[in-house]
Amino acid sequence: MSQSLDRALTLVGELATGPKTLEELAGVVDVHKSTALRLLRTLESHRFVQREGVHHYRLGTALFDLANRALEERDVRRSSESALRELNALTGYTVHLASYEAGEVIYIDKYDSTHPMRMYSRVGRRAPLHCTAVAKVLLADLPEAKRREVAASMEYPRLTANTITEPAAYLAELERVRERGYALDNSEHEDFIHCVGAPIRGSRGEVVAAVSVSVPKVLLDFEGLVALVPSLLATARAASIECGFTPRD
Repeated sequence: MSQSLDRALTLVGELATGPKTLEELAGVVDVHKSTALRLLRTLESHRFVQREGVHHYRLGTALFDLANRALEERDVRRSSESALRELNALTGYTVHLASYEAGEVIYIDKYDSTHPMRMYSRVGRRAPLHCTAVAKVLLADLPEAKRREVAASMEYPRLTANTITEPAAYLAELERVRERGYALDNSEHEDFIHCVGAPIRGSRGEVVAAVSVSVPKVLLDFEGLVALVPSLLATARAASIECGFTPRD
């Protein structure tokens, strides 16, 4: 165990009870005030603590940001579960839940199709950014400058005849997603599968996850896929409300 890390975490835990002086905090970890001050300065540089006045320290804003992010990531699966299960039961098709984490789109939940033909996707698998409905939904919510940065840095391997293969076309597709409120994968990832996705929003209106319905083309043609959009949007709305989102209408 790292003694310095243990002491620093102990200080953070102590500050959770309220502001403390340097002397009080040094006493908690049983070190000289100069040692406690070095620990506090490191924590302060990362915004885990901040000084209050001349003599006191309190918890910093980084902890609240981390806590909110952790709650959003943890709660979205649980909060969305009922709505996604209903969509899966209603359609009989594969339903995915995905999130955008550290530049990657990850499947964080899956409800299998009731049909004999099933998808080989799995929870924890990365979804290609340029050709999946969930990725389009999640990246479309990024600020414009970030969207352009990500689009310019991505790779665009051609996986099917319909795959988008260059940044300008991809950015135009993301703009369409923003305008209509859902994304399509028209057999862009796999020739025999097409998919439609929609955003799940959190309490601040931000997109915290994407829900999608994926269907083999032999079971449903493209017009049939698009006909699923109202049910998908209703599901995304219900899941968003459970995640703390307040619709305007």
